[in-house]
Amino acid sequence: MEPTVPITITRLDAERIDALLDSREFRDAPGAAALRAELDRAEIVESHALPAGVVTMNSTLRALDETTGRQLELTLVYPRDSDITAGRVSVLAPAGSALLGLGVGQAIEWEVPGGPRLALRVTEVLSQPGAAGAQPR
Repeated sequence: MEPTVPITITRLDAERIDALLDSREFRDAPGAAALRAELDRAEIVESHALPAGVVTMNSTLRALDETTGRQLELTLVYPRDSDITAGRVSVLAPAGSALLGLGVGQAIEWEVPGGPRLALRVTEVLSQPGAAGAQPR
């Protein structure tokens, strides 16, 4: 698996995440530096130019947990909307920042603090609000 796979992010997502990371509440949050690094390396496109099957903010996706073989359904959300028990993963969480901008078939790996190395492969993007350019903040 590639250490860093190419990612694509909409301009709207990039602007909103930049504002989030510049806010007093989240600028020093755990995960902020990793998310900033993801933004810095991303290809930024207009919403109408986003390829199908790319994870945007508020996207719902299916992913294969390659360590267990389990299928997961997740939604990538802003921190205030996160609820891991409901499958809503914050973009500031390690898995969330790593999922942002991935396309179907791409995979990510990360280490759980004090735990195992995990791997997720995006198998399907069920909804992609970022492609329409209109999504909740």
